[in-house]
Amino acid sequence: MRILKSSFAVVERRAEHAVKFFYSHLFWHNPGIRDLFPASAQDMERQRDRLFAALTHVIAHLEDDSLLPYLRDLGRDHRKFLAGPEHYSAVGSSLLAALAATSGEAWNPDVEKAWAEAYQVIADAMTAGADESEDPPWWDAEVVRHLQYGQDIAVLTLRPHAPLRHLPGQYVSVSSDRVPTTWRTYSIGSAPRPDHTVDLHVSRIEHGRLSNALVREVRPGDVLRLGAPAGRLTFRREDRPVSFIAAGTGWAPIRAMLEELAEHPPDQDVRLFVAARDAAHLYDRPLIDAWEAARDWLAVTYITPAPGQHRNQATDRLATALGHRAMWPDQDVYLSGPPLFIEATAGLLEELGARPGRIFYDSVPATGRDNGAGGRPLGFGEWFLNRPAPHWHNPSGRAPGNH
Repeated sequence: MRILKSSFAVVERRAEHAVKFFYSHLFWHNPGIRDLFPASAQDMERQRDRLFAALTHVIAHLEDDSLLPYLRDLGRDHRKFLAGPEHYSAVGSSLLAALAATSGEAWNPDVEKAWAEAYQVIADAMTAGADESEDPPWWDAEVVRHLQYGQDIAVLTLRPHAPLRHLPGQYVSVSSDRVPTTWRTYSIGSAPRPDHTVDLHVSRIEHGRLSNALVREVRPGDVLRLGAPAGRLTFRREDRPVSFIAAGTGWAPIRAMLEELAEHPPDQDVRLFVAARDAAHLYDRPLIDAWEAARDWLAVTYITPAPGQHRNQATDRLATALGHRAMWPDQDVYLSGPPLFIEATAGLLEELGARPGRIFYDSVPATGRDNGAGGRPLGFGEWFLNRPAPHWHNPSGRAPGNH
């Protein structure tokens, strides 16, 4: 483990060169793979960002017990690209070539052996996940309803061609023919239903091609593709009080879990904190208010900036509201929202006494820009899945763009 981390520290200083070398090597030696990636130079630049974010995440979690289960889930989802052993082999060869070219004198036979063995473990885990699954590679899903809230938020109700087995709190990757070769992840905003329909909550990103299409262009009758459900932000029924904390469209997985609780009420009280950049983004407030009025176990707190104040004030107000609440050591806490929000809020909760093992969220290495879900784990195979672009260590100081 140590040799990989020390080797990667050298590569980090030449991150942009490393990922450009990787893709040049991959496409030159395997021209057929190029069709699996976005065509535009701008989208490929973001794809390079995702590659390095994936490497960073894996190196940081080499000794984490959750890494292998995640990689198996990733391999299961990976099937939508019809990827085979030849793809894993090609990527492994190009990765080693890029690391060698970037490491300079720090590259030696021991380092090469360590990276080759690590990549094989990762590829094997992903392949095993794909082989174990009995689900289809993807689900075609018809849009049966499209509700738009203002200019920036939409809730899409989809009817998959076959039942999509999921747990409340999970997410799926989504693709549309309106934006070919592009997949992004969105949380499922509904508990399982008898008619098998599912809701997706989408927040429009200014330059996000897929999010713009889903919010402003997609209409009932359109067909989207859905990847396999994944994620571990699922409800644990314990004999403890619960707090849900959601920001933006991070409300979607929280809503799904609350729908399940509405059908099977908990034995303990539930606190819900909903943060939004402004009152207009509390798009589900009528439903939330109705739930609170009908259920004595649910208490709701809304967090928005004061009129005329910057939206970041909502974060400060949330910190104040959480600080005024007691019993954090006794709570199970579920967080959903932008990754930086999750990171800051989890840290605050620990300071307030919440137990780290009882704070649940889908972690990411950094922010995903075109992700209505607000976050989910990235792994080593991220280069292939065309997921949301995170921030990453960039020696040039140039921030990556949006999708």
